[in-house]
Amino acid sequence: MKNKHSLLLAIALPMIWLQACSSSSDNQKVALQRQVDSLKQQLAQTYRPGLGEFMMGIQVHHAKIWFAGKNQNWDLANFEVGEIKETLEDVKKYCTDRPEIISLPIIYPALDSISNAIKAKSLKRFEANFVFLTNSCNSCHQSTHHQFNVIKTPDTPPATNQEYSVKP
Repeated sequence: MKNKHSLLLAIALPMIWLQACSSSSDNQKVALQRQVDSLKQQLAQTYRPGLGEFMMGIQVHHAKIWFAGKNQNWDLANFEVGEIKETLEDVKKYCTDRPEIISLPIIYPALDSISNAIKAKSLKRFEANFVFLTNSCNSCHQSTHHQFNVIKTPDTPPATNQEYSVKP
């Protein structure tokens, strides 16, 4: 009789354990799925800058490039070109729902040209390529039906609390 109970226990315990584990596993899956759903909902409500905010940043960097280059502060001008490139990468990453991003390649030849002028430390080339950059911005705006948004060479610095000239 004792052996019979032992045999029944030996057969029943693993089955009970499997059922408990399965039930526990199902509970864990449900809890994890709730957690995933909650995180997805939070992520969907997280702030993402719109295309306009990114473009405003590019416009500020565009102006800073001009004042840095005119003052032959090549390090600052180069830095600002890099900031535009980074912002364009963010546009591609965060504004995938915007049809305008298909026109972004318009700007890259101008960025490369102004980068080369900055590396050469040539004011004459810089000025010509800044016009190319500005015209590329406007070409993109025209191709995306934003022709009302016209970019120009700036008259005043976007930030008056920044020094654009190189200090010895």
